Amino acid sequence: MRLFGKKNYTEQELVEGCVRNDRRAQEAFYRLFFPEMLRMCLRYTRDEDTAIEIVNNGFLRVFKKIHTFAFKGSLEGWVRRLVYHSMADYFRNNARYLHFLVLEERDDIVPERSHDAFYEEEILKAVSALPPVSQQVFRLYAIEGYSHAEIADNLSISEGTSKWHLSTARQKLRERLVALGHITGSKERMA
Repeated sequence: MRLFGKKNYTEQELVEGCVRNDRRAQEAFYRLFFPEMLRMCLRYTRDEDTAIEIVNNGFLRVFKKIHTFAFKGSLEGWVRRLVYHSMADYFRNNARYLHFLVLEERDDIVPERSHDAFYEEEILKAVSALPPVSQQVFRLYAIEGYSHAEIADNLSISEGTSKWHLSTARQKLRERLVALGHITGSKERMA
């Protein structure tokens, strides 16, 4: 049993309270999961206001669908999935956020016609198909903005190995995006 607010709630009591539209249970639920959901969103956008907007929209989804949670898995994982879908919708509707992905070594411009075809879910799905270490290096470098020195220190690898994994990730992502028809097989310049 955890202490949520001034009342002790189990996860089941918390969910049942939210289903009944009990404001205290909803507040306790929100306070419990908000910090972790905000951290997740801040990994994808550095703008705290945007991240808070995404999290709040995600919680609206959670509260609308809370009656469907069947306790067949982690409550936090279920909340995370709904907030993640809210984040994907946000990025899909605000395609300008896709400009931050770096798929080539040089900082050139992505052809404007390519932006319409990119969807956050497809890109994240392609990233998640990368080998684990290459995926981790790509996320840390291209999405979260860490330097190779910071990545090397964090993952206990050399800077050269970090650069190799980034290069491998970029190549595999390029191949995937070519296969999906988002870019041509020629060396289009990527941002």
